[in-house]
Amino acid sequence: MHLTVELTYAAETTAVAAALSDPEFLRWRSQDRGAAAATVVDLSGSHHAGFTLSLRRTVPTDVIPSQLRHVVGDQLEIRQAEAWEAPVDGRYVGTVVVEITGAPVRLTGTLLLAPTEDGGTRHVVEGEVHASVPLFAAAVEEAAASAVRRALEAEAQAARDWLARG
Repeated sequence: MHLTVELTYAAETTAVAAALSDPEFLRWRSQDRGAAAATVVDLSGSHHAGFTLSLRRTVPTDVIPSQLRHVVGDQLEIRQAEAWEAPVDGRYVGTVVVEITGAPVRLTGTLLLAPTEDGGTRHVVEGEVHASVPLFAAAVEEAAASAVRRALEAEAQAARDWLARG
């Protein structure tokens, strides 16, 4: 299943990239701010030269159809790895892998941070969600895509709040 999530920020692209690669921001956003609590497993590099990060978060399974919850339990552990290249012409590109442990689900895709005409930033996550569950793959993929979308939107709001702090 294809997934595209487009997020926007009222901040310059460099500021958004700096926040996404800032260990203080990553710790701050992992606190209860509407985003799923996340643990930073690894962070290296900088927004100037490119960076990688690995996160682990736990989310409730309320987005999964009830008939499938018995397969994964009450919570899902999501592991996310991002690799961002150094900026070229004000744009950042990268790759992302998201795995849901306890469920054979994986998202692989691309990342983009690009300036908008109004001086803000467009953040695009695009990829393929694949579930290897016989008979239920489509339902699991749809539920996983919904969970990933909600997590990304909550994290984007946390980033907006962080950036607004100045």
